[in-house]
Amino acid sequence: MHQTLISAEQLAALPAERLVILDCRFRLEQADYGLTVYEAGHLPNAHYLNLEYHLSGSKTGDNGRHPLPDGSRLAVDFGAIGITPDTQVVAYDDAAGQYAARAWWLLRWLGHSAVAVLDGGIQAWTRAGYALDKQAAERRPCRFSIRPALEDTVDASAVLANIEQAAFTVVDARSAERYRGEGETLDPVGGHIPGAANRFFMHNVDADNRFKPVEQLRAEWLAVLGDADPTSIVHQCGSGVTACHNLLAMRHAGFEGARLYPGSWSEWCSDPTRPVAR
Repeated sequence: MHQTLISAEQLAALPAERLVILDCRFRLEQADYGLTVYEAGHLPNAHYLNLEYHLSGSKTGDNGRHPLPDGSRLAVDFGAIGITPDTQVVAYDDAAGQYAARAWWLLRWLGHSAVAVLDGGIQAWTRAGYALDKQAAERRPCRFSIRPALEDTVDASAVLANIEQAAFTVVDARSAERYRGEGETLDPVGGHIPGAANRFFMHNVDADNRFKPVEQLRAEWLAVLGDADPTSIVHQCGSGVTACHNLLAMRHAGFEGARLYPGSWSEWCSDPTRPVAR
């Protein structure tokens, strides 16, 4: 069972009858990008899932840009593409795993442990010499079983209280510039949650967008964590998506029990009474 990362060679060797592949390609600035590139060519038998429609919930204006989807609705989507309790799921994208990691986290949130991200994405698959396909994946509908969550969350009120209590450490996955409040283009307010540390999610991968070796990831994360227990870490980003990349990297490096603040900066800054640091 693969639970964090999987190589193209390992994926190619898996039996198709117990495998579901998720194509999670997406671009914020191009709404139809994911479906367009999926139809142009995808991994054989991959199902397309869109960040906005499948992997996020409804926006209210104060719950962030990519709020968590309703778990029961998401379970219906997962069941429609045949994810059973013994299905190995593999998610991929073409953006260093940032959208695939969201699917990975959501499946674990619903209690499904056999899920991994294709290391290096679709580029690693084609570089290894494997073909792409244009055929839509065959659907094998089933009932997706929600089981006890393998990932946990905190809400904005807990993050606000933590500024005074310091019960956990917030780690911001955005770039150093956005963390400092410089050149903010996605959200109306620049800056970060007071007390938050910064670990840009792209620092988890190498020049080929593959995750760094476990020993290197572990050393780099220890530099961020210091003496903090991994279970006292709460991850956030702009909208709760790339924070999942940091959660995946930590788990792959052997640090378990960190949590997600799903609303992240886009939710935090929607309330002008919440403090901002720059």
